[in-house]
Amino acid sequence: MKKLIKLFLHLLIFLSALLMGVVLLCAWKPEMTERIAQILFMEETEEEPPEAMAEGLSADGEEGAGGVSALQTVGDGTSSVGAEELRTEVAEPKNTPKTYIPPEKSEISIPEEVAGKNGYQEIEGNDSEIEDEEAEALIESLDVGETGDGLNFDPLFYPYYNMLDENGQHIYRQIYANAEVLNPAFAPVEPITAKKLRDVISAVYNDHPELFWLETSYACKHLGNGQCMEIDLQFNRTARHLEQENAVFEAAAAEILSQAEAFDSAYDQERYVHDALLHKVDYVRSAEMNQSAYSALVNGRTVCAGYARAFQYLMQQLGIPCYYCTGYAGEEHAWNIIKLEEDYYNVDTTWDDTGEGTYDYFNKTDADYADTHIRQELAVNLPPCNGEKYRTGDRTTGETKLRSSDEAGFTDDEIMRSLPAYYQACFSEILERGAGNYEFSKVLEGEALYQEWEQAYDTESYRDAYLIEAMRTVGAKSCHLGLYIEKLQDDRYLITHDLELK
Repeated sequence: MKKLIKLFLHLLIFLSALLMGVVLLCAWKPEMTERIAQILFMEETEEEPPEAMAEGLSADGEEGAGGVSALQTVGDGTSSVGAEELRTEVAEPKNTPKTYIPPEKSEISIPEEVAGKNGYQEIEGNDSEIEDEEAEALIESLDVGETGDGLNFDPLFYPYYNMLDENGQHIYRQIYANAEVLNPAFAPVEPITAKKLRDVISAVYNDHPELFWLETSYACKHLGNGQCMEIDLQFNRTARHLEQENAVFEAAAAEILSQAEAFDSAYDQERYVHDALLHKVDYVRSAEMNQSAYSALVNGRTVCAGYARAFQYLMQQLGIPCYYCTGYAGEEHAWNIIKLEEDYYNVDTTWDDTGEGTYDYFNKTDADYADTHIRQELAVNLPPCNGEKYRTGDRTTGETKLRSSDEAGFTDDEIMRSLPAYYQACFSEILERGAGNYEFSKVLEGEALYQEWEQAYDTESYRDAYLIEAMRTVGAKSCHLGLYIEKLQDDRYLITHDLELK
């Protein structure tokens, strides 16, 4: 019996020493941990049903949770890689930046025929600091008015609302509800600073052209720390007889809408509304209430803000997403962004109202507008405009304008001229950045190389070429990859990789 116990103790000591050696080896060479796990659990992994592995790509190159999706077109030319069988749907590269890239002001050059046709007024807050005693009196005497609780604003039609945080959205709903019932003064329903209030007021104003009685100015009484205690909205003269004025406004809109609704497609409706506004409205810088849709639809005299807000309102009534976009075009300026099918386009009815009317600024990309328009403030968060299907040609040549590789931020030395060079560049980029969620871009030169690149993602050969080994090296277990393609000048292609490695 003593011999058995002694033998057992020796065996236990041996196993403990062996285990300690394995631990030390794994600490010295971390990759051994993964290898040991593969050996121990190989059977279980091989027996796992394909359905359980359909969501991603493991470091072994097998498809597993969270992985690479199929090459699919998102809109025109936007591609993402997911878990299904890879397939190529990008027949022709498109200009598809994911976010708006503002040009430099120094690059802006305003054509003579539209110079001075602006007139947009920024939202202006009249902020005044009050003492604690006055603040306490306000707390006693001022209520929140309408809270706006229960209101919902679809992000497809009201994008500015969805640019705000939860606190800002609550005050947005409160402001909207109080503006509707013409309640000018109220206490904020949530704590907010005077500085942040301006963005919320701007969001309400930009989303809702139907509030034509709401002025671009407002007042805020706040404490020394900036906390707003009272919000004061400003209304124009139409608020005095709002019911009658609203009926007049809706009747004027209905004259255009009733004709536009006769067209079957959103594009044909848009074009009709564009033409109707150019026929109905005159650009008059001194026009009354010229920041409102009312000035355009009822008075027929307005500036850029009135054109844009009238176009926005009419498109909204037709069920077509259309946004009020503000920025710089030689002066402060306003125009529109419209969504047709899956793509977005810029429309400037003010600048098209020249001579007998033009389509020089109708359904344009951000690249088309890069030398004349710059979005500013909250409008930079609106979707980028890259649509091609309903795009009109270049203002002077009728041709599509492409960026150069220099404009995309690449020198000639950084251009990829072979697929192995591209693979190595991607591999190095991932090793440098490691696991995480980030983007990087590469430029390919030549149609032949682009087709070879496209074939590599169609046949999944890119996985073995760089991705799997890069994942192993940085310790990633799953990957999601989105690919965004922009055709550049000189037969070059900008490939933006949206990578999530876990």
